[in-house]
This record gives sequence, structure tokens and C-alpha cells, in this order.
Amino acid sequence: MGNDGGSIPKRRELVREAARLPTSSELKATALESLTHAWTTCPLSDAPLDLSNTVSDWRGRLYNYESILQCLMPSSTEAALPETQEAEFARTGIKSLKDVVKLKFTVLKDEKSSRGEFAACPVSLKELGAATKSVYLVPCGHVFAEMAMKEIAETGEKQCPECSTNFEERDVIPILSTDEPEIEKLAKRVDDLKTLGLTHSLKKDKSAGKKKRKAEGDAKESVTNGGIQKEKDGNKADKSKDDKNGISSRINNPMTASLTAKVLAEQEERTKRRKVIDGYKKSEAVR
Repeated sequence: MGNDGGSIPKRRELVREAARLPTSSELKATALESLTHAWTTCPLSDAPLDLSNTVSDWRGRLYNYESILQCLMPSSTEAALPETQEAEFARTGIKSLKDVVKLKFTVLKDEKSSRGEFAACPVSLKELGAATKSVYLVPCGHVFAEMAMKEIAETGEKQCPECSTNFEERDVIPILSTDEPEIEKLAKRVDDLKTLGLTHSLKKDKSAGKKKRKAEGDAKESVTNGGIQKEKDGNKADKSKDDKNGISSRINNPMTASLTAKVLAEQEERTKRRKVIDGYKKSEAVR
């Protein structure tokens, strides 16, 4: 071995750098890149988000309205949805259009750059996007910078600054939040709304009403069937009692009923004796 001009590399020559954890600045850059993608791209269709037709679910995720419609009501004439899109839509938990809110962005023109228009907070005029934490109000859907809404909340105002629609504190939804406590709070909000028969958009959940009516119907049917069965059992018992008492049970006069019962009992006894005698005669004849 040898004489070929080559050599066997050593470990210190192969491993140039030791493995290290990413720095905080690198983590922030990665998170900002991911958030920017979520602000600009629909996760269902991978198409650019159209801010004039953007909707959001209970968690503050953004989608194109057409993508939601396509997943909820796929056309039979078109090709089937890709499996990846169907799987992603299944993870959203969206069952109807009542589970999303159409967002209303304030769009301003940017004359200093070539990008044209951008979404901005109508109160603070700050640009909305990955660099600005934003929220929207349910049910109106107007979008604001979070800091602007906090300042409004400190004044005790509970009306949308844009349309004056009343809202509650629970209906201020953060957009694309990655904070676990916030996500847990949003999940609890949805559960509370379900108990009230409402959806994320604060519209009535008809499916919950159908389930409730079905449960009530099943309970009512069970009670009805139980009553029918009880009535049948009662009729059987009455019939058995009537058969036992015979005609006497249908006579109103007590004395007549007693006399009739006595006569019937004697008649029945004679019938039994006659049958015994006839049977004895037949057995004697056979012998």
C-alpha cells in the first residue's frame, strides 16, 4: 500500500468545525424569515396572499379566501386537490366559512419605493407584517398593530376604531402568534364559544344545534318507546287478569259478579271431572 501519492485523512482534517448551537440572532433571523413567509404566502395553495381577500382562523393563521372555498367545496369538474393540500386543510380544523373571519386591511401607497402599496395600521400608520405584531377584531375583521389596540384598551374603549363595532377583550385575535400562552388562550376561547353554540366568527353553529336536537330526539324517542313498552306490559297484565277473572270481572254489581264467579268455578270443576272420567274410560277400552 502506498507509492500512489495519496494519504489517509485524519479526523482533525475531516472535522473542520465543531457542532454548535445557533445564536439568538440566528434564531431570530430564522423566525423572522418563517413569519415573513406566513404573512405573504397562503399555506394551502402556496400562492401569494391577496390582502383584499384574506381570511383568518381562530389561531390567527392567514389564508386566501379562494383556497378555503376550494377546500370546502371542491368542484367535481376540476382535478382533485393534492394530498398535501388536503392534509394541510385537515389540520386547520376549518369546517365551514363560519370558522374564519375575512380581514379588512388598511392599504396605503408607498411613493418612496417601487413596491406600490402596503398594509398599515389605521391608528398608528405602522406597516403591518412580520416586523410588527398585529391583531384583528372579531366580528368586523379590521386589522391593527397590537400596541395601538393596547393603548385603546387602556382607555376602556370597546369599539372598533374603524367601524365602531362593539367587541370584547377575548375577541382581539393576534395574527400568526407563536407564543404558547396566547395559543392556549385562543383555544380556550374557541371551546367557550362552542359551549355557547357559536363559531370563531361569533355566528351560530348550526351543527351544534343539530347535534343537540338529535340528542333530545333520541332521549324523547327512548322515553316514548319506554312508555309504549310499559303500556304494552300493562295491557298484557290486564288481559291476563281478565282471563283469570273471566266474565265476572266485567260485571259491575258485586253480588251478581260473586254469584257468576261461583257458577263459573263450579262449571269449570265439572268440566275437569268430565275430562278425567272420559280419559279413564278410554284407557279401560284400550285394555
